[in-house]
Amino acid sequence: MNLLAVSSSGYRSAVLGPSLLALAAIALTACEPQSSPAARGPVPVVVQQVETRTIPVVTSRVAQTESSRQVEVVARVSGFLESINYREGGMVEAGDVMFEMDRKPFKAQLDMAQGEVEASLARLATAEANLERTRPLAAADALSQADLDRAVGEQQAAEAAVYTARARLRQAELNLDYATIRSPVTGMAGAAEQREGTFLNAQGASANLAYVAQLDPIWVNFSVSQNEAARREARVRSGLYVSPENERYTVEVVLAGGRVFAHEGVLDFADPSYDRRTGTFTVRAVVPNPDLELRPGMFVTARLKGARRPNAIVVPQRAVQKSAEGHVVWLVNAQGAAEVRPVVAGDWVGEDWLIEQGLSGGETLIVDGFQRLAPGFPVQAVPALPTDAAAGE
Repeated sequence: MNLLAVSSSGYRSAVLGPSLLALAAIALTACEPQSSPAARGPVPVVVQQVETRTIPVVTSRVAQTESSRQVEVVARVSGFLESINYREGGMVEAGDVMFEMDRKPFKAQLDMAQGEVEASLARLATAEANLERTRPLAAADALSQADLDRAVGEQQAAEAAVYTARARLRQAELNLDYATIRSPVTGMAGAAEQREGTFLNAQGASANLAYVAQLDPIWVNFSVSQNEAARREARVRSGLYVSPENERYTVEVVLAGGRVFAHEGVLDFADPSYDRRTGTFTVRAVVPNPDLELRPGMFVTARLKGARRPNAIVVPQRAVQKSAEGHVVWLVNAQGAAEVRPVVAGDWVGEDWLIEQGLSGGETLIVDGFQRLAPGFPVQAVPALPTDAAAGE
């Protein structure tokens, strides 16, 4: 029994002995001082100098297209619609016949008006002849003054009747012309709202026939909020925003899918009043549309170009990191060590980032290699190649 006990104790010592030695070794290792950043050697990084420069300011807005001149085609006289002479949804030129009404009643009215003119002219001739006979007789006291006054009145009344008859003739000619309804502008014509055989009442809803929308040029409308306008004015006062000469902004249109429209427009109107419901005002651009690719009601992106920002700091997007506190960049300080600098990032400039706050120019910016860095690590700065520096442009 004693022998077995001794053997068992000896076995436990043999097993536990190496484990205790291993734990002691780990503890000793943990107590050794860690190697300092300087002991590891400088970390190679790619850098570029932060410089200020003047950059174009491009403002993007969701916009919607609108016909620069959409005209309702209406019947100006009452009558029966006889024919529709255009292709619905197609192009029409100014002056093209779109609708024709039954012309026979208007032709009859014209003939009647012409007859009234002839009759009034005949009465005028009679009245003038009677006045010519009456004047010498009244002067010789063969007729009374009342007879002369009567003759003068009849002549003047007949002359006025001629004016009235001729006015009715012109009205009848206009009515006959209005029976042929033409396009007022060149553009795309909408669907006909009335069909052949409908009686068109010039004073009622049936007078509405169609519309024609002029597409070249076309309008592009977008809104600017009161807050955006206030920020712009503040930047202008502080010298951070320079408007183009005579406020002559150009507008680039981006279609769905990111394709840039072939023609640029110009800003030509800004509403002087804010919308009470939305707190925004409308801005309009006129854009050439010779191929009629843009149609009214399309949603597009309008890029407002022409303004400049002087003394701007723009850095490659890859140099800006996101942290829990916001955006940061890595710099090389005067001691040749890595330094973290919080920044406020603004708008995009191409694929680069505009820095609003945090950099003033002259700093050495780390654009690559900061993944292995910690604050205070020594670095070996390698200047960025021109292609690297311009990668975001």
